Amino acid sequence: MLKKYETIFIINSEVGEESTKALVEKFKTMLETSAQLESIDEWGKRKLAYEIDDKNEGYYVLANFSSEPSFPAELERVYKITEGILKYIVIAKD
Repeated sequence: MLKKYETIFIINSEVGEESTKALVEKFKTMLETSAQLESIDEWGKRKLAYEIDDKNEGYYVLANFSSEPSFPAELERVYKITEGILKYIVIAKD
């Protein structure tokens, strides 16, 4: 049974444009292969609400997807081990 989820991740803006595009593509591909990607919205570079690791700017990406309930844990695991990701959150939608 598929459930709906939403995720936002923030990429360190200091990794460069090429690396940012590569990270967005990596997670887009992961969502397309392991889940049903409904939409992906790149908000672009924005000021952070508070400093994270001495950074005050990040590249925001929002994605909506449907997947099996076990997939978000795997997505979070990959976020944790991916260099360049400042923050992330995965939310189950009703």
